[in-house]
Amino acid sequence: MPASSPVRISARSAPGSDDIRRVLLVSRRASRWRGKMAAAGAMERSFVELSGAERERPRHFREFTVCCIGSANAVAGAVKYGESAGGFYYVESGKLFSVTRNRFIHWKTSGDTLELVEESLDINLLNNAVRLKFQNCILLPGGVHVSETQNHVIILILTNQTVHRLLLPHPSRMYRSELVIESQMQSVFTDIGKVDFRDPCNYQLIPTVPGLSPNSTTSAAWLSNDGEALFALPSPSGGVFVLKLPPHDVPGMVSVVELKQSSVMQRLLIGWMPTVIRGDQGPSDRPLNLAVYCVKHDAFIFALCQDHKLRMWSYKDQMCLMVADMLEYVPVNKDLRLTAGTGHKLRLAYSPSVGLYLGIYMHAPKRGQFCIFQLVSTENNRYSLDHISSLFTSQETLIDFALTSTDIWALWHDAENQTVVKYINFEHNVAGQWNPVFMQPLPEEEIIIRDDQDPREMYLQSLFTPGRFINAALCKALQIFCRGTDRNLDLSWNELKKEVTLAVESELQGSVTEYEFSQEEFRNLQQEFWCKFYACCLQYQEALSHPLALHLNPHTNMVCLLKKGYLSFLVPSSLVDHLYLLPDENLLTEDETTISDDVDVARDVVCLIKCLRLIGESVTMDMSVMMEMSCYNLQSPEKAAEQILEDLITIDVDNVMEDICSKLQEIRNPTHAIGLLIREMDYETEVEMEKGFNPAQPLNIRMNLSQLYGSSTAGRIVCRSVCKIASTRFLICRDLLILQQLLMRLGDADYIQLLHPWCQVNVGSCRFMLGRCYLVTGEGQKALECFCQAASEVGKEEFLDRLIRSEDGEIVSTPRLQYYDKVLRLLDVVGLPELVIQLATSAITEAGDDWKSQATLRTCIFKHHLDLGHNSQAYEALTQIPDSSRQLDCLRQLVVVLCERSQLQDLVEFPYVNLHNEVVGIIESRARAVDLMTHNYYELLYAFHIYRHNYRKAGTVMFEYGMRLGREVRTLRGLEKQGNCYLAAINCLRLIRPEYAWIVQPVSGAVYDRPGASPKRNHDGECTAAPTNRQIEILELEDLEKECSLARIRLTLAQHDPSAVAVAGSSSAEEMVTLLVQAGLFDTAISLCQTFKLSLMPVFEGLAFKCIKLQFGGEAAQAEAWAWLAANQLSSVITTKESSATDEAWRLLSTYLEKYKVQNNLYHHCVINKLLSHGVPLPNWLINSYKKVDAAALLRLYLNYDLLEEAVDLVSEYVDAVLGKGHQYFGIEFPLSATAPMVWLPYSSIDQLLQALGENSANSHNIALSQKILDKLEDYQQKVDKATRDLLYRRNL
Repeated sequence: MPASSPVRISARSAPGSDDIRRVLLVSRRASRWRGKMAAAGAMERSFVELSGAERERPRHFREFTVCCIGSANAVAGAVKYGESAGGFYYVESGKLFSVTRNRFIHWKTSGDTLELVEESLDINLLNNAVRLKFQNCILLPGGVHVSETQNHVIILILTNQTVHRLLLPHPSRMYRSELVIESQMQSVFTDIGKVDFRDPCNYQLIPTVPGLSPNSTTSAAWLSNDGEALFALPSPSGGVFVLKLPPHDVPGMVSVVELKQSSVMQRLLIGWMPTVIRGDQGPSDRPLNLAVYCVKHDAFIFALCQDHKLRMWSYKDQMCLMVADMLEYVPVNKDLRLTAGTGHKLRLAYSPSVGLYLGIYMHAPKRGQFCIFQLVSTENNRYSLDHISSLFTSQETLIDFALTSTDIWALWHDAENQTVVKYINFEHNVAGQWNPVFMQPLPEEEIIIRDDQDPREMYLQSLFTPGRFINAALCKALQIFCRGTDRNLDLSWNELKKEVTLAVESELQGSVTEYEFSQEEFRNLQQEFWCKFYACCLQYQEALSHPLALHLNPHTNMVCLLKKGYLSFLVPSSLVDHLYLLPDENLLTEDETTISDDVDVARDVVCLIKCLRLIGESVTMDMSVMMEMSCYNLQSPEKAAEQILEDLITIDVDNVMEDICSKLQEIRNPTHAIGLLIREMDYETEVEMEKGFNPAQPLNIRMNLSQLYGSSTAGRIVCRSVCKIASTRFLICRDLLILQQLLMRLGDADYIQLLHPWCQVNVGSCRFMLGRCYLVTGEGQKALECFCQAASEVGKEEFLDRLIRSEDGEIVSTPRLQYYDKVLRLLDVVGLPELVIQLATSAITEAGDDWKSQATLRTCIFKHHLDLGHNSQAYEALTQIPDSSRQLDCLRQLVVVLCERSQLQDLVEFPYVNLHNEVVGIIESRARAVDLMTHNYYELLYAFHIYRHNYRKAGTVMFEYGMRLGREVRTLRGLEKQGNCYLAAINCLRLIRPEYAWIVQPVSGAVYDRPGASPKRNHDGECTAAPTNRQIEILELEDLEKECSLARIRLTLAQHDPSAVAVAGSSSAEEMVTLLVQAGLFDTAISLCQTFKLSLMPVFEGLAFKCIKLQFGGEAAQAEAWAWLAANQLSSVITTKESSATDEAWRLLSTYLEKYKVQNNLYHHCVINKLLSHGVPLPNWLINSYKKVDAAALLRLYLNYDLLEEAVDLVSEYVDAVLGKGHQYFGIEFPLSATAPMVWLPYSSIDQLLQALGENSANSHNIALSQKILDKLEDYQQKVDKATRDLLYRRNL
């Protein structure tokens, strides 16, 4: 974050890179402190960590898989690298009117996964997070490098087997406007899904080159001026391999070169000298860390190697330009020379005025050293290092460090798992004193809970106190704690709190096996489960807080700390916070000139700070809570400070008070020092602007400036900053108050006690007016105290009497009750419902036996509790209202409001003693009066009855709900809900003993009686008598199951044919059969007929008609038929080209005739009758099927439709069958013989056929047909005669 400085914007010139630092920050207390305090930049020396991640929802990453051609075996045998992170800032991120202002990219690598996030402090970026997974590859630590050109943002990625180049559009090309005025815009990652990750121009497998290290732990990548992408990897021989990809828009070849030491003398010495003399036993010169500095048409590659030497190559000339031994700058280096370097790190920083800086960290056991060099060039292309500074540290595990042109920022992780960040100016810090960064500590491992505290409340308070746990840690712990139960983790902070409470309480209840146990046992069990969840959260918070890297932006002075699970910012502290939080060793060496130009004043301030810190360290937790509660309850903090001082003196066994008094003696002017400190803590809002600033800027520029730090990320950081400042200032003020009490006790300060109130006349009126003033200033609690104090003077003072006097002069209650009513109205107008409740509660005791006033006051209490969401208190107030009419009105309001708020659980679980029928009547009337799809009063009433185990009423409610849905809501959603309602009603009846499992059928279309409704009247105004002939119908479980089945079938029809929704809802079973047949849902229609015991005739007639239509229809009819054919379960689906929709329809009809048989074969009869009535020839399979079961009926049908020739053929075949020829095709088991049962012929129908043939004697064809039948009959008669004689003969034997 930038330091404080005045606003400096000139209307005549465009803002530069430092304008953001100047435009936001104000010059604080310039007139007050001018000449007394040093410059702001020197004041803000320490930093503090801030993170708004605790309330940030888990980030949604878009995931992509990069399919590489690497070997999976290479992954299996590869070195397991740790997680790494890094960041990139845009060149113009510090320019005020740039589209990349305050915008940066950060990333994290873990195994084969790379997570990239683009952040902005000004606007919210859309689609700004992506996760790339590289198949068969592992990302190298630090193997991500981001660059920008005029048109692109280019990401260079190195894995253990491949290199990649990702080209993304530059923000300036995505957003063409000169000024940014929107609150959100697309990220550069928005279109990453369009990137071809396997494009040969931007992807390359690292070749297997002799000498290339297979397990590289460092790398470098950069862009050349020509747009080439270059990747550098170390080789064990001390050289560097460089792989080059051609520019993305220019075809070319991939090349690999190795940079080696190329000095002639080195080659000669190495070639001539023996191995022992060369010293080859020393550590390898393999590079540990690589860094690249690009110059015009060349790139300098720096390698810090295991032999503790720094080597510098020119890529253009492919030669080593410099070798420097770093151990020459290490005081004790004998042991280091014999061992290979392991933890050395290298960083570069460029300053336009000075040149290139090199920062080198030399790692040694239990110590470390930073060496800062400046690269110096001489003639003949020779380079050397100019040693600037050496800085020592006792910290051992260095995670990362960053170098600027003035400072070193270092990140450590100590043995106690704590993150340590410090920074130092390497040029001007003579004492070598590192400046601290006050890190956010991990939450405490154990929560101390007193006997008077609720474990759940204390753990929730600790878990959800800002700054302790982040959202991601709580979500992960919740997921683990619930043992994999699917839960929606995209929750707000308050929703997450509810989910955590529900999860822990559910686990607790699930573990309880006994029905009764003591309060202490329950408390211990509760504490055990909350402690278990808290430990899980602590584990994830610790893991997600692990630091990975630092990210600095020199253009904006932004410092970020990249952690495993989130991002935090390091912002500068003000002078007061800096001094108060500074460790003792730093405070002793603090430069007094940074506090004030007056040395005596500076020393007084330092001594005062030391006293405050002694007090702060002595204050116990209970004392701190005492002060917080006093301020929270608007009580006197001075009294709390006095009590704390008494307690400190009482428990002082280390003579801390004596030390404080001793330091106070060193302060020359305590009053001045305290005043100076208080004024420094007083923020002013004035902004000093130079004369060059023109406030009349254009609207678009002012809108652009209004976006500064306007993103949700910046908003969270600002909130955390304000919270941190407020909490620190509160501690300082608390300790100042305690010190003030000590000074007053010692008599060394200029303090006097306030006099007693000087006015004792009209005290009540004065208190009332003071209360009004407190209302204006927003101090409601103090106002209420004044109003209550004034109540005792009502009736004694003229002003108060005039205040409560009504306009018509009528006195409706006691004066004091009128006064309370006046004040209650006043508090209500101001909008202080809590105070209204408090005052009304106090006034109830004044009302005594006045039940009207009691009702008014309790109604007031009910109303404001309900407005505040205090549902339980509102219900309690409702039950105490003595006026039944008001009570019913309040009850109705309670039901309506809780329904609108969706707080139905409270509404259902209230006991409603003596109000049960009333609340049921209210809900019923609401259910029957409002729209069914926008209100859920029926469902509420159902839950109400279920909660009270009144299952029959619950079933009745849901059945009525379903009936109305079918009648009034003619939509697909309405049919779905109707089916669910009937299912709920069935479940209710199944919970009742069978003999009581029935309900009364609600009357369709009846006018329901509602409580309080006016009676119906006739023309003369007389009340009409209620209808007495209404028949009550009892519905049993079987009836409900039928209705439920009908509802499901309605839904099926609506889903198949949306046009049927309007008529399906209230259709009867018979009507539904017709609708289903029309829609082609024959299986469903048959199921419905079977459920309601209906005839299947409509189904067969409808299917036959559809077959007829298909028989004569065109291609459109064929295509349309496949839809309804698919909705019926055929025995087997034939999809060959020879099978048409017509064939499948006839096959379905055949299947039904075989499956559903009925007496007298009516279904065959109706189908054939339908076909013949439309003049459709009968299919052979249908003729064969019917003549097998009832040939006589088939003959009669032929005769009905004058199909004489077909009738003749049928008679001829039938006679043959009776005589034994093809008898199996007619269902004849035994043909005519002397030993078989008797057979018969339909002689009446045959006679009718002969008569019809003989009516037209002139028709020769008819005569031939008639003769054919007569011949058959004659033959038949002969055979019958013979069979009869044989039978008689057999009998006579």
